[in-house]
Amino acid sequence: MDVDTIRESFDRVSEKQVQYATRSQEVIDQLIKEIELTIANLQETNSDQSTILAQLKTRIDEITPLAQFEGCQKELNLAIARYTKLLEKTFTTDISKAYRDVEMDIPTINEIIASHFYRQGQFEIGDRFSAEAQVSESDILKSPFLEMHSILQSMKQSHDLGPALAWVARNREKLLQYGSSLELKLHELQYVEMLKAGKRVDALKYARTHLAPLANEHRAEIQKVFACLLWEDRLDQSPYGDLSSPSHWEELATEMVRQFCGLMGQPFESPLAVTLAAGAEGLPTLLKLAAVMQTKKQEWQEMKQLPVPLDLPREYQFHSVFVCPVLREQGSEENPPMLMPCGHVLSRQSILKLSKNSTRAFKCPYCPQEGTVAQCRQLYF
Repeated sequence: MDVDTIRESFDRVSEKQVQYATRSQEVIDQLIKEIELTIANLQETNSDQSTILAQLKTRIDEITPLAQFEGCQKELNLAIARYTKLLEKTFTTDISKAYRDVEMDIPTINEIIASHFYRQGQFEIGDRFSAEAQVSESDILKSPFLEMHSILQSMKQSHDLGPALAWVARNREKLLQYGSSLELKLHELQYVEMLKAGKRVDALKYARTHLAPLANEHRAEIQKVFACLLWEDRLDQSPYGDLSSPSHWEELATEMVRQFCGLMGQPFESPLAVTLAAGAEGLPTLLKLAAVMQTKKQEWQEMKQLPVPLDLPREYQFHSVFVCPVLREQGSEENPPMLMPCGHVLSRQSILKLSKNSTRAFKCPYCPQEGTVAQCRQLYF
């Protein structure tokens, strides 16, 4: 079932809902009009009130509002029912079938969850979770993220780069070892903000004090910064307009988080968020595998390795992993990948089986070329 079919079914439901709402409003407006007309007749004429009310009842009976409501509602309910059945047929609602009962280090899992809350700046939730889950050393997890979010808050809310520059000064040596240009970017932004505020003299003094010492490593960038003086009144229209863009603050805040986490030995993305996202990507394959194993009356919970690969997007691939295309097993120190003379790669065990334990030449399973075990070379990723 493709996505287009689901989208078309949803569009039909949406169309029926709009039709139902429009028709219902028309009936309601018609009823209001009849009632207002009846009230006016009662106030302006000496006719018998019972006669006027009887006429109102007759006109309402002719409109048949309940029948019209029920007809529209029936069509809408039918469209919703068909859409629901399509979703149930297309998607597996019970994802517990993909669950594998594996042993987990609960204290470590709790630390990861608490660290995720602190990383997101949700300190109150992180404290409550740490207390209930009895996370040890929660203060150690929390402290660096408190400083990080304090710096980010100053940057985003007050456009104050002071805390960020102070942090960079304290960690200058470590940042230089990583090849970071964060200090240059912060001073550059501070300089541009002074120019935008019309403080030309102050900006020039600031550049000579903080940017000039960085000229040897970042000559091109420093030249561009000083050239901004020529466009002081219309910097946003200059060739360097990107430096005055509001998005520059957001980009620099993101870079600040990246460098901060790097010095902490933490990844830029939350490990918990990445794990959940990768799990969601692989969930359809796991559900399909569980269904196939169930039809074959096999228990996939007992399998040490998955019989099918999980093709995750590039953003979830952090380490090179080799899976032998013949044995369908992941490479290891005992069974490393081996490069054959033809350029194809198999695991050592596959090559030994094909060569009858190195007793004869063997043919590559993917091309006509033959080779020997002595001609194969181990690959290192």
